[in-house]
Amino acid sequence: MTAESFPYRLMVDELRAEILDGIRPPGSRMPSENELAIRYGTSRPTVRRALAVLKGEGLITTEQGRGAFVRPKPHVRLLVTGASFRKHRALGLPGFNAQALEQGQRAEQQIRSVATVSAPPAVAVRLGLDQGAPVVLRRRVFLLEGEPTALVDSYYPAKWARGTAIEEPNRIKGGVYALIEDPEGPICRQIARSVDDLVARMPTPEEAAELVLPPGVPVVRVTRTVFDSNDEPVEVQDSVMAADRHEFRYEERMR
Repeated sequence: MTAESFPYRLMVDELRAEILDGIRPPGSRMPSENELAIRYGTSRPTVRRALAVLKGEGLITTEQGRGAFVRPKPHVRLLVTGASFRKHRALGLPGFNAQALEQGQRAEQQIRSVATVSAPPAVAVRLGLDQGAPVVLRRRVFLLEGEPTALVDSYYPAKWARGTAIEEPNRIKGGVYALIEDPEGPICRQIARSVDDLVARMPTPEEAAELVLPPGVPVVRVTRTVFDSNDEPVEVQDSVMAADRHEFRYEERMR
């Protein structure tokens, strides 16, 4: 390591640690370029290079004429248990909205599109359908405090979803599960269990743009298959979630 590179590496490492340890909380202003140059005995171009690294890691944002700020990171902790599912169903709220509300945050789901399409091969397998069989696809974006956090595509077999509110481009009170379980509704099926497959990866350019992701922030793809009380699949939910805006916790009762 050269003498010239030492202040740069020290600055990046120390500022990163201060942000991750909470010494510099989300939304707080970073020291000015002049202040950092004096603190580390280096030049402003070196400071700008160090700040660019932190920005690339998704730790800070920069605003023209205002300086650099620790990036606010609204996030929701998703607790996946049968008990939490039933509790939120009793409240008449979708699970994501209910858990965000419990954590003092404002959640919203916006419908991007609703259409009947041919089931993609992987979806057809999970739903036990013939390849290309019709499914109703509901595409949504989940927002937390107005910031997009997840892109969620849900697939339902058209043989029973067609002709119901599922294929209408409107929100459904209490969510789709409320409609599926409504004893006086058109479907009358009981949600019993789900299986989640999680994969962490870097986003596509389209996903990064839609989720407003800074460079270097990964996503978690969650593919959930939901089954009814007869162990028949009723939904495949394909979600792409901003990794810095979610925490996942799974609990399993062994007895």
